Amino acid sequence: MKLNIFVILILVVISAELSFSQPLTERYKSFGEMFVPKFSSAPFPHPERKNGHNYDGNTYSAKEHYSDSSVAIFIPKGFKPTEKINFVIYFHGWNNNIDSACAQFNLIEQFSESNKNAIFVFPEGPKNSPDSFGGKLEEKDGLKNLIDDVLKYLNENAKLNSNKVGDIFLAGHSGAYRVISFCVMRGGLTANISDVVLFDALYGQTEKFSYWINNFNGRFIDIYTDNGGTKEETENLMDDLDAWQIPYFKSEESQLKINDLKNNRLIFIHTGLSHNQVISGKNQLKNYLKTSKLSLIEN
Repeated sequence: MKLNIFVILILVVISAELSFSQPLTERYKSFGEMFVPKFSSAPFPHPERKNGHNYDGNTYSAKEHYSDSSVAIFIPKGFKPTEKINFVIYFHGWNNNIDSACAQFNLIEQFSESNKNAIFVFPEGPKNSPDSFGGKLEEKDGLKNLIDDVLKYLNENAKLNSNKVGDIFLAGHSGAYRVISFCVMRGGLTANISDVVLFDALYGQTEKFSYWINNFNGRFIDIYTDNGGTKEETENLMDDLDAWQIPYFKSEESQLKINDLKNNRLIFIHTGLSHNQVISGKNQLKNYLKTSKLSLIEN
């Protein structure tokens, strides 16, 4: 038995290494088409990080951590362009990047398995850095500028024939809370945001999420852990909702049903999983997508 477990672990490591050896544009061909252009509207580079970032006694240089303007764009197999284009936009957390997050959390696989007729967009954030700064996406119309560039690129490459934005599903892990909060408040497409999903990520900027909850009708999902640093802020938000008499749904993840995700707008999920298991440990991203209002791919 021990030998079999050892062999399995070796195979997992080999598989991961083979995965990283392939460029993103090749890695997910069995699921659809991946493009990784560079846009001036991407979060970085940004003047506030022209000298890099200092954290906990370490310096993270601008060249290595804040110069990548890549934006991953994934079109799933079966996608059919419609008059308005729906988007799933994902942001990584600290000490991560597009490539590593896609591999570690099975993002493309989960998105594809949700069977949603949408385009997955993943802009590079602070690359392999302990930093929540959202760069240009914290500025007025930052999200709109990014989506405009995505639409322009896909139209120029004959993948779309529309520049109209439909619903937007915003999601991110850990330190991504900050960039998501600015996208929600000043990104220029707030009325289009159908979902905000925080994967153990409510560390702050809570007033921005509260404003959106109170003034718009999108679904809000907050999955939180005991030790990820988000429990207190999440409980504070629920206390505020109680005081404002705004109803919400709360559940242990072990007791959560698919219909709970479908039938509630404000959803707080306490999980016994670890900080890095909340995205794919139980295919959470796929389930949250499947229960969203985004239209399905029709066969």
